[in-house]
Amino acid sequence: MSRRKKFVLLGATGSIGESTLRVLRKHPDKLELLGVSANQQEEKLRTIVHEFQVPHAHLGTSPKNPEAFSSATTLSSGSSNLNALASHDDADVVVVAIVGSAGLGPTLAALNAGKDVVLANKESLVVGGKLVTEAARKSGARIIPADSEHNAIHQCLLGQEDRALDSIILTASGGAFRDLPIDKLKDVSLEQALQHPNWSMGPKVTIDSATMANKGLELIEAHWLFGLPPGKMEVVIHPPSIVHAMVRFIDGCCLAQLSPPSMTFALQNALLFPERHHGVEKSLDFSANLNLSFTPPCEQRYPCLRLAKQSLAQGGCFPLGFNAANEVAVDAFRMNRIGFVQISNIIDATLNKLNAIEPLTIDELHLLDSQIRETAETVVNSLN
Repeated sequence: MSRRKKFVLLGATGSIGESTLRVLRKHPDKLELLGVSANQQEEKLRTIVHEFQVPHAHLGTSPKNPEAFSSATTLSSGSSNLNALASHDDADVVVVAIVGSAGLGPTLAALNAGKDVVLANKESLVVGGKLVTEAARKSGARIIPADSEHNAIHQCLLGQEDRALDSIILTASGGAFRDLPIDKLKDVSLEQALQHPNWSMGPKVTIDSATMANKGLELIEAHWLFGLPPGKMEVVIHPPSIVHAMVRFIDGCCLAQLSPPSMTFALQNALLFPERHHGVEKSLDFSANLNLSFTPPCEQRYPCLRLAKQSLAQGGCFPLGFNAANEVAVDAFRMNRIGFVQISNIIDATLNKLNAIEPLTIDELHLLDSQIRETAETVVNSLN
C-alpha cells in the first residue's frame, strides 16, 4: 500500500473544511491530517484535532482554553505561525480554505516551500495572482483548484494541449434572487440572501452568490489559473448546478464536467489527484429528468459581475480593489448597515477612486488592500 498523503487544512471549521473532512473520513487509508487551522472557533477546532489526532493546530486568536487540547498537539497562534504551518516540512499538500484575502500569505508560504496547494480561496489569486503563479513556477509546486468550477476546468483540460484550448464557460446558479423581480431586490433581507437554492456555504460566499460577485472573482481566478484573457471566458446561468464548467476547444468541440452540487467531488479530486477513488456521495442519476438549461446572466440583476469583468480588463490593482470593496460592502450588509443593492454601489464608487498602479510585493499588496478598505468604508458611511 502506498504511503498516505499528509496534508494541512487551513480554514478547517468552515464549509469547505467540513467537506474536506468528509473526504478524509472516506479515505483514511489514503490521507493523513498533519495540521489544521481556524480563525476563532476554538471548540470546533479542538473537536477536529481530537477526532483525527492532529499533531499541529493553529488558532487565529489567542486560545481561551489551550490546556483542553491534547499534549500531543502543538497549538500556535499568530500570522507568522500560520505561515509556518502552511510550509511544514512534512506536508505533501496544503488545502487553503481560508475565507477572504487572509488566504494569500499562507498560500504563498506553502508554494514557496514547494508544497502543492489545493486552492479553495479565490482571493489569493484575485489579490495576488502574479505573485502566486510566479511562486508556483519558481518552486515547481502545483496549484490544484478546489472550487467546483475551476476544478471542473482542470478535469476537462487533462491530456489536452494548451494550444487546443479556445475558451472556458463557468456556470452559476444565479443565487438566492435569480427569479425575484429586479425592482424587489432593494427590499430583500439578510436572511433571504443567505438562503442559497443549491449549495451549503458560508454566509459571505452565499451573499456573493446572490450578487454574483463570486462568479466575478472566479473569472479573475480563472485568468491566472488557465492563462486566458477576459474575452475567452464566459458565464452562464445554470440553475441546478449540475454542470460546473465547460471547455471549448479550437475545433469547436466542448467538454463539460457534471456532478451533484456538493463540494466533496471537487475536493476529493483535488486532494487525491491524479488518482480517482470511490466518492463520498452518489453520482448523478441519469434515469431521472435532469435540467441542463443555460441562460446568459442579466447585467441589470448582477451589476457586481459587470464590475468584476471591468476590473479584470483594467488589471493592475483593480481586481484587488474589487475584492476589498466587496468584502467591506458584504460585511456592511451583514451588519444591516446597507441594503442589498448598495453592495454594488459601494464597489463601483470605490473602484472609481482608484489609481491605476500595480503592487509588486506582498507588503505593497497588504498596504494597498488596507487603503482600499478604508476608502470603501468611507463610501459605506456616506450612505448612512
